[in-house]
Amino acid sequence: MVEKNIALSAHQISVKGGNRPILKSLDLALPQARWTAIVGPNGAGKSTLLKVLAGLWPGQSMESVHLLGQPLSAWAPKARAQTLAWMGQNEVASQDLTSYDIAMLGRLPHRAWLAAPSAQDHAVVQQALHTTQAWAWQHRPLAQLSGGERQRVLLARALAVQAQILLMDEPLANLDPPYQTDWLHTVRDLVAQGTTVVSVLHELVIALQADELVVMQAGRVMHQGPCSDPATREALEAVFEHRVQVREVDGIWTALPRWNR
Repeated sequence: MVEKNIALSAHQISVKGGNRPILKSLDLALPQARWTAIVGPNGAGKSTLLKVLAGLWPGQSMESVHLLGQPLSAWAPKARAQTLAWMGQNEVASQDLTSYDIAMLGRLPHRAWLAAPSAQDHAVVQQALHTTQAWAWQHRPLAQLSGGERQRVLLARALAVQAQILLMDEPLANLDPPYQTDWLHTVRDLVAQGTTVVSVLHELVIALQADELVVMQAGRVMHQGPCSDPATREALEAVFEHRVQVREVDGIWTALPRWNR
């Protein structure tokens, strides 16, 4: 049965790392054309869950994850790569490739085997590099970029796919606060255009601007809901052992350290 208005879903997902359980009989459904932020303490299983949703976890069942209502196993590789884009943390890429070449990798799902990039491919890559403010170093190899600059190039690559669904694991790593704000605006623009965005974030202040939060702890989803829901904010405080407090400041939900124990 097709799951209406659901971009990605996971059904009874269990994952182990060695002999240690990472995800425990997890069920999840993520809505289309919304931004969902996955949050939780270290070791909660956030990044593992995102990899499972992308079909990137070694040995996972492709029947237990559904993309737009169909199991991952039912998708042809090229169609899946066009529909679902991935930006991981600490991604390894050739240090000799220029920023432009890295971003152009995002167009591979749209090109025939060994075909040269089209005018449309170049236009999309140019726009992606401008969006991430990485155009100025388009000719510089990745090895010459700072951590934050690399992150913006990798984001440009993900944007260049023009996928219906975009998964990002710690996309704000190494980014200064102004560029974190730029990322937030980019995500909002994508969602307004109908893109589904799912991001794992440690930055709770940014995560609280999402349409929905998935709150994880010890391999389980403890709560899923909009940030405007008091139950969502209570769950967020609980998984961090009430060492943070969620408050509304100038009309925006934010997370603050709780100094008194």
